[in-house]
Amino acid sequence: MNTFGRNFRITTFGESHGSALGVVIDGCPAGMELSAGDIQPALDRRRPGTSFLTSGRAEKDVIGILSGVFEGRTTGAPVAMIINNEDVRSEDYEALRDVYRPGHADFTYHAKYGIRDHRGGGRSSGRETVARVAAGAVAMKILQGRGIAIRGRILEVHGKTTQEEIEKEILTAKEAGDSVGGIAEIVATGCPAGLGDPVFGKLDAAIAGAMMGIGAVKGVEIGDGFFAAKKFGSENNDQMTKDGFLSNHAGGILGGVSTGQDIVVRIAVKPTPSIAKAQKTRDVHGNVVDISVKGRHDPCIVPRIVPVAEAMLALVLADSLFEQEKYR
Repeated sequence: MNTFGRNFRITTFGESHGSALGVVIDGCPAGMELSAGDIQPALDRRRPGTSFLTSGRAEKDVIGILSGVFEGRTTGAPVAMIINNEDVRSEDYEALRDVYRPGHADFTYHAKYGIRDHRGGGRSSGRETVARVAAGAVAMKILQGRGIAIRGRILEVHGKTTQEEIEKEILTAKEAGDSVGGIAEIVATGCPAGLGDPVFGKLDAAIAGAMMGIGAVKGVEIGDGFFAAKKFGSENNDQMTKDGFLSNHAGGILGGVSTGQDIVVRIAVKPTPSIAKAQKTRDVHGNVVDISVKGRHDPCIVPRIVPVAEAMLALVLADSLFEQEKYR
């Protein structure tokens, strides 16, 4: 399952400590202006090593377009892009070759495949998302041409909501050899009514699946989400007049189809599992051992996950937009 989408399809490849990561996009319309300059800003927002609050891994994450673009325009052929890994330190993980890190996919990948890449988690690493962000930047450009914009923000980190409090909370966790999670919100504006398919092809189901496909995400809500469970129907319904909706508790989606209002998505992000604090785990032989994960890790992944979530929403909307255009 390394391919995502039906009409605007992406296939990602590469590992955290491999030579490179990349993506192949199939279904990109021909004739669209596209260059590295359209993609690099999104990668820069996700890039590690940009502050004391993020991983110290110093990757430049420079995008390279291998195919599908000629003289600055897409040709309709697959658009292949690559990002080289330049700052791997695989030796940091040698002590973990036979040990399952708590909170990671080490145990489950080994249980499924009988083999795993212990160097930073391989495909299960958050580094895999760099390819999604590259593809999402292309989807964003398509959406922008149709008047749709997507922007995310941090709502809270470990219960803190102001920028000063958030930075302090992350730094405190880092100094303690621990980590924290938080909540981010992603909003799409300008989305037309009618996107999504009823029953099993619902737009909100596709969005939820896309967000849950991000490794650190453990919860998703659309619109008022769980808060809707505390309301009366008279409070939760988005009443309408001749001028449109009076509210947007549904988050821009009703019956699995977009309403034309803002699409509002929130994600719950777990604390980064790689922490220096000593924990109990087991090794591949079944022995219980103590573990302290060294190396370069984010004490909080929320700031860097925002462009990833934006990219995933863009991919879903571009795919749904092309699906809808089949009926026009």
